[in-house]
Amino acid sequence: MTMFRSLLFVGLSFFAVLGASLCASKAAAANSFNGEIEEFYTGVRSLGMGGTYVNVVNDETAILTNPAGLGKLRDYTFTFFDPELHGGFNNTDIVNMSNFSEATSVQGLLDRLNVVRDRHWHARFQMFPSFVAPNFGVGVLAKYQYNAKVDATGTTYRLDYVNDWALGLAYNFRAFSGIMKIGIAGRLINRAEVHRDIAANSTGLELKSLTSEGMGIAADAGIILTAPVAGLPALGVSVRDAGNTSYDLREGMFNATTDRPVDTIQSVDVALSAQPILGNRVRMTVTAEYHGVATALVEAEEDAVKRSHVGVEFNFADFAFVRGGANQGYWTAGLEFATEKFQLQVASYGEEIGTPLVRIEDRRWIGKFALRF
Repeated sequence: MTMFRSLLFVGLSFFAVLGASLCASKAAAANSFNGEIEEFYTGVRSLGMGGTYVNVVNDETAILTNPAGLGKLRDYTFTFFDPELHGGFNNTDIVNMSNFSEATSVQGLLDRLNVVRDRHWHARFQMFPSFVAPNFGVGVLAKYQYNAKVDATGTTYRLDYVNDWALGLAYNFRAFSGIMKIGIAGRLINRAEVHRDIAANSTGLELKSLTSEGMGIAADAGIILTAPVAGLPALGVSVRDAGNTSYDLREGMFNATTDRPVDTIQSVDVALSAQPILGNRVRMTVTAEYHGVATALVEAEEDAVKRSHVGVEFNFADFAFVRGGANQGYWTAGLEFATEKFQLQVASYGEEIGTPLVRIEDRRWIGKFALRF
């Protein structure tokens, strides 16, 4: 225990100094128009558990969230097919099977939202084929995301579009029999984005004429300190986009635009968790996190609730998982069935798209199916 206390003190001291230095620097919130905090990657398990990930990630998604989580892996896994779809429950009467293709274009989505004004639209599709082993992982992310709305007067079409293609590589160092896990990760990213107010009576809109695109390199780091006692209490810190990530390395892969995407500001997330054993084949994980502890927020976004996350998971024989939590003050729930070959996950969560004075929930659903070996 003396050794662990020493390690804990060193870890806390290191990140305290890091956090203080980050707070002293100038930064801005990388949020979309509607107040939503945009994350580079969020997965089904995380959002089912209240948006938590720092201490609990233990699969290939650690490459994109907290590379220290690779230290929890016990096997080699190749995931070759894992489509993941996100949507809003309020969107079902806007788009259906007969007109779904219309919503995949900027102009088609505007036409649909002009029919049902003052309704927020959210949709995301992503895939992350990858290979992971104990302490190592590599994968390729493809992500397409739309947030859009036509105001009640039919004057403005607000569009937030992000398309990321990224190659991620991560490694974890284990020390003191796994008590300390320190991970580092790098990503080569091609980002195309649109964040604009457009006249709602526009015609002939095309992404290529609206987009800013460029390539950049991002770096992440993380640490998890786990006490070798019953319940495995742990402290974790994840530093994402260390030193900020810019996209001016070169022009994008798809459009030779002169405008480059907005820099992604460095973020530091902290977590406390425990993993008690409830029975021979039943385990529990409970965790609490605060995101963006070192990000200087604009005044309108200074809302501690919005950056608070709490989650719980019940694991039944590593086959069935039941999850719940609170994401930004709204309930979340999730369910998973998994074997060595497949994984089926579903979840629902609430996203805050308002302000501290006028809080607005956007209730969303997520589904994912993965094949792996």
